[in-house]
Amino acid sequence: MKRITVKVGSNVLTRPDGTLDVTRMSALVDQIAQLRHEGVEVILVSSGAVASGRSEIKPSSRHLDTTSQRQLFSAVGQAKLINRYYELFRDHGIAVGQVLTMKENFATRRHYLNQKNCMTVMLENDVIPIVNENDTISVTELMFTDNDELSGLIASMMDADALIILSNIDGIYNGSPSDPSSQVIREIGQQMDLSDYIQTSKSSFGRGGMLTKTNIARKVADEGIEVIIANGKKDDILLHLMHDADTVSTRFTPNPQGISGVKKWIAHSEGFAKGEIALNAQAVEALRGEKAVSVLPVGIIRVEGEFEKDDIIRIVDVEGEPIGVGKANCTSAQVSATMGKHGNRPVVHYDYLYLES
Repeated sequence: MKRITVKVGSNVLTRPDGTLDVTRMSALVDQIAQLRHEGVEVILVSSGAVASGRSEIKPSSRHLDTTSQRQLFSAVGQAKLINRYYELFRDHGIAVGQVLTMKENFATRRHYLNQKNCMTVMLENDVIPIVNENDTISVTELMFTDNDELSGLIASMMDADALIILSNIDGIYNGSPSDPSSQVIREIGQQMDLSDYIQTSKSSFGRGGMLTKTNIARKVADEGIEVIIANGKKDDILLHLMHDADTVSTRFTPNPQGISGVKKWIAHSEGFAKGEIALNAQAVEALRGEKAVSVLPVGIIRVEGEFEKDDIIRIVDVEGEPIGVGKANCTSAQVSATMGKHGNRPVVHYDYLYLES
């Protein structure tokens, strides 16, 4: 692997009292530095700003809501966190740069490519990007589900060979992780059903849980990127994962075909959709076939929302079940005027169409 994205979760970097675990942070930096010296480009998506801020400041008001507390702690903690990373990596002769982003920064292709260019320049100049959500100005409806979602976007955007998600358990189990008889599922294929194994509970300090990790892992693997979920509290876990295929973890098998860069952006853009179109059964069957086809007006039976050309739109079947996401080739008014008719240009060209697996 030449380029990897490493996501470090809150439960890896946080002590039981909710403060930052600097010892664990230092151990992870040592591992990343070793990989960097071996020629592996690393993009680090790190939680921990809120935990870092929590240990620095005690709110004077007891009436702060959850969002206000998060903004306060992250504003103070982000400065402390990046400074700690700066000092730890400096001891290895490695420069780091901070990248703070928000979900809306991925909404347009232009902003998406601007971020990609920024981190590409950093990697080309031997600087490790340290990425986190800008919690100080993100509000609930604009937040990522958690940094798992952000790391999936970053891995996809930067064409990483692998996304390594470090949690506080060894991977996905075939039962409850607290049950001694449960075992880690070592490899997950694209069609494997995990509904009986995934718990919906969230982590102690993060916003997400294993369900979020699994959904992100499946999507990223479908794009041709290997995804590994492992225990970030184990000694030298990153080095073991890179050098020993038998290291206990859950690996999602990547799609050998992969997809284009623009489709990677579209794949993660459902949350920015401005509208929705529903297709009849024949059109759905055509899209699911082996041959790449575009979405044509003749197969559309319903249009919802108002959208312009180049906006992201959702594509569903007759019953409203998701089919995929695409970039509109015309406005919603034009789609409404031509739906069900033959001989019109595609509403979504197959080059700008991502189908759910």
